[in-house]
Amino acid sequence: MSDILTITFLISVLTAAVRAGTPLFFAALGEILAERSGVLNLGLEGLMILGALSGFMVGSATGNPWLGLLAAMLSAGLLSLLHAFLCIHLRGNQVVSGIMLVLLGMGLSSFVGENLVGKTTRGFQPLPIPILSRLPILGPVLFQHSILVYLAILLAFLSWFFLFKTRWGLEVIAVGESPEAADTVGVPVQAIRYACVLIGGMLAGIGGAFLSLAYTRMWVDQMTAGRGWIAVALVIFSAWLPQRALLGAYFFGGIEGLQLRLQAAGIGISYHILQMMPYLATIFVLVFSARQEFRQKIGAPAALMKPYVRGERA
Repeated sequence: MSDILTITFLISVLTAAVRAGTPLFFAALGEILAERSGVLNLGLEGLMILGALSGFMVGSATGNPWLGLLAAMLSAGLLSLLHAFLCIHLRGNQVVSGIMLVLLGMGLSSFVGENLVGKTTRGFQPLPIPILSRLPILGPVLFQHSILVYLAILLAFLSWFFLFKTRWGLEVIAVGESPEAADTVGVPVQAIRYACVLIGGMLAGIGGAFLSLAYTRMWVDQMTAGRGWIAVALVIFSAWLPQRALLGAYFFGGIEGLQLRLQAAGIGISYHILQMMPYLATIFVLVFSARQEFRQKIGAPAALMKPYVRGERA
């Protein structure tokens, strides 16, 4: 017990929170963008695992993690376009389409990546920031990570600025709140929804690539381990706000890091119970957000999951 009541233990948990929370944030940010435009994408788990696999394959083959990251973005983006076509163009059921993406991504990654299990890659190495990385406590927690961690923090602020301070961002919000009104003033509703789903899928791909190129730097079958579902819950937890999604991702990442370190410290709690902690937190969030009135109260887009066709009444 005395091992966990130390500053060293606290720093290790906080550092793990940032690392484990980063892939969650990328996926959640993409989902925020898609849902802000009115399209629900439950397929984050499938997009992340496809991004993890394609990123690992290209990164290993070329020795360049940036090319792996690009491959992850492209593969997950292409799969998300399928979701966009089914839901926006054909007006298919968004829940069913999202689950289809999960099953497709999981099956495809297991089949293609069968011979890669256990292999490693150089991937993204830690990039300590001069001076800042030597700060007590904050240095190891925030400034001794790979460049993707810093990119996530930067994106949290840039995406907030884009959504709430630019004309394009306000058009995305308008499409998610009232596509009829947005169309009336000349906003291209369908094009914006396609673009948001595409970019959201690419961000989920980055989240997956983070796992295989920066977090573990190896390929493990089904390595996303439910993180895509946690990211979906994180969107609600954050009330569709990017900056809150970053903090929420670190919170969920902290739970994951805490359970690993409690196991290492030999705490007398069942290993299985500790492993359930991140998912119990996810269920807790979903239970409290299940009511439609609650979701609208915390800022859910009014036109979420509602297909739009010009001239048709909602």
